[in-house]
Amino acid sequence: MRKHESLRAWQLAMALVEDVYRVTVPFPDTERFGLTSQLRRAAISVPSNIAEGAARGSTTDFTRFLYIARGSLSEVDTQLQIAQRLGFIQDTQLITERIDQVFAQLGGLIKHLKARINP
Repeated sequence: MRKHESLRAWQLAMALVEDVYRVTVPFPDTERFGLTSQLRRAAISVPSNIAEGAARGSTTDFTRFLYIARGSLSEVDTQLQIAQRLGFIQDTQLITERIDQVFAQLGGLIKHLKARINP
């Protein structure tokens, strides 16, 4: 198993990608290259940055990529709110809970790594 695959943050982020793909399937065809694409790319960016950071050689680099992942996660949250406001999705409770879980895991991991950098 690769290092990133054992991280709960990565596992939850992968589940979030699946959630985002499922929720965007019924979006209008006119959004295929707009909100649908943007939302999916932002979601994919979360576990991708966790994985890339974990593969880096330093704790500082890993931490930096976790911050990038957290930024992408905030993009996903914002874009889902936009989709809801536009009436593309009705209930965002489950996916919002998943976002909260990933955000908490990233925060905990960042805090842990920063403590290693600055003991």
